[in-house]
Amino acid sequence: MPDRIRLDGRVAVVTGAAGVIGSATIRLLAERGARIVAVDRKGAELDSAIKELPATAQALAVTADVTDEDEVKEYVRKAVDRFGTIDAFYNNAGIEGDVKSITEYPLDTFRRVLDVNVVGVFLGMKHVLPIMLKQNKGSIINTASIAGLIGSPHIAVYSASKHAVIGLTKSVAWEFAGTGVRINCVCPGQIESRMLSAIFQGRFGGNAPPMDKILERTPARRLGLASEVASIVAFLASDEASYVSGSAYTVDGGRTAA
Repeated sequence: MPDRIRLDGRVAVVTGAAGVIGSATIRLLAERGARIVAVDRKGAELDSAIKELPATAQALAVTADVTDEDEVKEYVRKAVDRFGTIDAFYNNAGIEGDVKSITEYPLDTFRRVLDVNVVGVFLGMKHVLPIMLKQNKGSIINTASIAGLIGSPHIAVYSASKHAVIGLTKSVAWEFAGTGVRINCVCPGQIESRMLSAIFQGRFGGNAPPMDKILERTPARRLGLASEVASIVAFLASDEASYVSGSAYTVDGGRTAA
């Protein structure tokens, strides 16, 4: 059966592209025909992610801090200068912050988490939306989390930031309904990644977590893969999702249904 989720010739901008989910996503989007603009503040890791793309992929790497408005403007400008437009925007960059009780949480870390996870998403939408509105089409996908849907001990600040991302997604989707631009978000659950390992280590004092306890509330009884998140992003970026906007897609093995 032919793959209907094709993105041939589309221009996809992905922030946080050097991370586990970001790099899996740029690979999948490139495999499905998209031209890639990969954005991350970590230049060396970004270069490594670009090298993993198919040999035929057209890709541009841009080192940028998503919390700096001038740098956000610049990655948008470079994308348009190189490829002419932006068809899909995966607004993915994020950090987990500290893993500790709110009573011990440093204010500077609180502000940094909100800056990256919320301000970064806001700035990305602010400067990509005008490009899409000019062509009356486009798809924006923000990375939230199941921590934006439920409470999560010891990562209250991260959870608050992801609740905010879902609120931004739904409100902006409603604001631009009827323009041809769709805005959705993905809510990954426990995905095998550096971030998840850091959260586990923080919760269990640096010790290896008991996986049976970790997974007992996840019906799938396993951790998710970055490629499984990437598949949902590719769907939302495609014409197959033409009637989907303002939605928060959980990728969590049934965790929030349990």
